[in-house]
Amino acid sequence: MILTINPDNPQPRNISRVVECLKSGGLIAYPTDTHYGIGCDIMNKKAIEKVYLLKQRDKSKPFSFICSDLKDISDYAKVSNYAYRNLKKLLPGPYTFILEGTKLVPKMMLTKRKTAGIRVPDNTICIEIIKKLGNPILSTSAGLPGEEIMNNAWMIDDTFGHLVDIVIDGGDVPEVASSVISLLDDEPEIIREGAGDVSMFV
Repeated sequence: MILTINPDNPQPRNISRVVECLKSGGLIAYPTDTHYGIGCDIMNKKAIEKVYLLKQRDKSKPFSFICSDLKDISDYAKVSNYAYRNLKKLLPGPYTFILEGTKLVPKMMLTKRKTAGIRVPDNTICIEIIKKLGNPILSTSAGLPGEEIMNNAWMIDDTFGHLVDIVIDGGDVPEVASSVISLLDDEPEIIREGAGDVSMFV
């Protein structure tokens, strides 16, 4: 089902519909500032397992997740002063930061090293969903392994419409990947250069 949500002023009624879907274990496709993502409530193990199946992904490779703001990140990750300064400078924006997770993060969302990939996209729709839900949502690109990333709701509905509960149409978004930067032990490492300026970490 395609649900149109205004990207600048998301309708509260529609945000509530999405949140009800997530709370009941549903999967959604949603816009970010880089590409469309597929996600679920990170506190719902069955929903996470559904995303693993849909993405044909090995369970030893955890998905990243989206927080609503810096305060939200500090609940789910251990943020040093160094990391905080950089997150404050760059977020919201097209970055995924690798940080050590806290006990609030479900085990299946962490690597063996207890790390997690965390985003705060510059996209009002997904931020409003997370605020209303009260905890992060899983983030993975809306595309099948080895295929192109999709940047609009209609393409996603054609491919995933029967596999997700709601496809949010929040307009077209760029077709780019986020930059992935590890800030573990305050030693920045660029894992993937995508959208966003990473020169400060070189």
